[in-house]
Amino acid sequence: MTRATTVRAVLAAAVLLVSVLITLTMSPRLGLDLQGGTRMVLQAKDSDTAKADRESTDRTLEVLRQRIDSLGVAEPTLTRSGEDRIIVELPDVQDPRKAAEVIGRTAQLSFHAVQSPDSGDEGRAEAGPTLPDEQGRALDLGPARLSGAGVKDATAAFDAQQGAGWTVSLDFHKQAGRDWTRLTGEAACHPVQDDRRRVAIVLDEQIISSPQVSPSVGCNAGLPSGSTQITGSFSADEARELALLIKGGALPLPVEIVEQRTVGPTLGAAAIDASARAALIGAAATALFITVVYRLFGALAAVALAAYGLISYAALVGLGVTLTLPGLAGFVLAIGMAVDANVLVFERAREEHAQHPGRSLRSSLTAGFRGAWSAVADSNVTTLIAAGLLFFLGSGPVKGFGVTLAIGVIASMFSALVIARALTEIAAGSRFVSDYRGVNGIAFPGRVRTWLTRRDIRLMRFPSRWLMVSTALVAVAVLGIVVRGVNLGVEFTGGRLVEYSTSRPVDVERARSALAGAGFGDAEVTTAGAGDISVRTGELDNDGEHALRAALAAEGGTTTKVRDELIGPSLGDELRRNALIALGIAVLVQLAYLAVRFRWTFAVASVGALVHDVIILVGAFAWLGRTVDGIFLAALLTVIGYSVNDSVVVFDRVRELWAKARRVPLATIADRAVLQTVPRTVNTGMGALFILVALAVLGGDSLADFALALLIGICVGTYSSVLTAVPAALVLERSSKAPPPARKRSPGRRSGTKAARRDPLDNGARV
Repeated sequence: MTRATTVRAVLAAAVLLVSVLITLTMSPRLGLDLQGGTRMVLQAKDSDTAKADRESTDRTLEVLRQRIDSLGVAEPTLTRSGEDRIIVELPDVQDPRKAAEVIGRTAQLSFHAVQSPDSGDEGRAEAGPTLPDEQGRALDLGPARLSGAGVKDATAAFDAQQGAGWTVSLDFHKQAGRDWTRLTGEAACHPVQDDRRRVAIVLDEQIISSPQVSPSVGCNAGLPSGSTQITGSFSADEARELALLIKGGALPLPVEIVEQRTVGPTLGAAAIDASARAALIGAAATALFITVVYRLFGALAAVALAAYGLISYAALVGLGVTLTLPGLAGFVLAIGMAVDANVLVFERAREEHAQHPGRSLRSSLTAGFRGAWSAVADSNVTTLIAAGLLFFLGSGPVKGFGVTLAIGVIASMFSALVIARALTEIAAGSRFVSDYRGVNGIAFPGRVRTWLTRRDIRLMRFPSRWLMVSTALVAVAVLGIVVRGVNLGVEFTGGRLVEYSTSRPVDVERARSALAGAGFGDAEVTTAGAGDISVRTGELDNDGEHALRAALAAEGGTTTKVRDELIGPSLGDELRRNALIALGIAVLVQLAYLAVRFRWTFAVASVGALVHDVIILVGAFAWLGRTVDGIFLAALLTVIGYSVNDSVVVFDRVRELWAKARRVPLATIADRAVLQTVPRTVNTGMGALFILVALAVLGGDSLADFALALLIGICVGTYSSVLTAVPAALVLERSSKAPPPARKRSPGRRSGTKAARRDPLDNGARV
């Protein structure tokens, strides 16, 4: 075993040991769509006294945190997103009405003097609002004398000693305390039982309390800050809520709920179980497939695949990444894509062994790793670009998918280039493995490669014909978009989508009639999975959703909310705009990267194939009437990465062969490159398809559209990388004046010398 192999083996063992320790000692952080709960996105708005910037939004967040803590929600999460948005996650909260009620009290708290209703009163010179008090009687208020920002603390306590029952104690900051003393001192100058002796506490244009100043307080004396108590016939809950509203009512900024998602715990548990089954079955099928194709080395790659799963899972847990439903799907999908690097290496090793029959098995394997490196690096970089776009331009769960996909790509490269390489190099050193060609898996070319070589298929003789076929496919897709239209989800249009599970079966017509009778005639009613009812409406608040559920319950008995998505119209416009921006940036970044790494003709052809795939995938969903939402966007950007990945592998081989035979016609070079890379394309596609079919069949309704989009995208991407990108490059090269690529200098040669560096596995002896 060489020193390099030893280093790889030790590094692999160390990483695996750390991964096992993390897996055994830490638990994954599940997103709300897996554990159940409510997620809200709040948009901070400018007020008369403050601008919605980073600092004021942070202050608003802390006030909201105090409000939400009072609800008793276990481990709520509040984070700022961008400059003026706050994300609130409430695990296990299935009815968000209470939370929205507390959060929705967004106006700044204010304290007012109560004035006489007589318009001639001098005190009415500066009039304030007229609002009903706790008993519904209208009170004329003066202007706000101090705001809730001056409240230092408000606590509810039971006063058994004085017999006052539950009271609320107020404590103000220094200047606000002096203002409070002045306000209560002025109120004390009026007779007892006079409304003007009261002080009104107003929140969100409602009087939440209007206590009267105690008769023991003298005129202009006022109440000191620390000893102020509000008494009344409060229950414990009423006193605590009043204290909460006073203490947490001083939002520096008003906020608006622009997004709200609720997922039932049973749906999350079912998604985890379904994804786990899909992962096990898909991974087992993939492992069996590569073992059959590459024999012993395929089995060792399957072991490395299992190590990849362990490493990527440990990375997700160790980094504290929140695992969402799309993220879980990305984790499962990456298992299939992780086979790609191994397939590239093994196919190159087969070529090296066929071209140099006298070379040792280990030397062929080393040459395979060296030859496949550029394609592995370029293809994984393009996938990382797609993952980065998902993270920076996606929203909600789509971000989790981007993080999971990026971690999966990095872990798959480590698995293939370190773990699988160490295992196969150790095995290649065995005489038994080296001598018996039917065991190792790379000492023979493979049936697909043999068949293609014997037939010598000339696919690129007439490249324009393939471009006509691709154009026809795009035209059919565009026709579907124009005729059927794109069924944009609530995420892109705004509105509310709710799924219910009923104890008695309810057909769509009965459900639609029941909702129309309850005043929801414009609601779109469809069936969801397992007989559930899906209802889509325009703007609908939480009280309206409660009434809608009650109308369904009258027909279906016990009605449980399974999923709830509320997207404000402004956020829907923004998400739709961001989706288009993400696609545009994806195209431009891929074009720039490929232009630097390859020729401009190859870059334009690859991006043209990419656009071809995007249009066909959107058109397919239009013809099928499937919903285009954020999960579809995640699948679409993944297809972009996969499509460019395939094109990179083909063009990398075209560049290599063209540099070695610069006088050979490019069409001939392209034919050879395509035939040499087809085995890799087929074997890699099969690995991903096993996983996706398992997700589509076993993943449940939540992942069905995601898996379908990727299935269509991978099939179309495999086609376009060969029969769209390559013909397009041939056509573009006719007008290009750039010379063929220069041949790379052998890594074993030095400038100015003719002697090649000796293979480290070659002892120099010759017979």
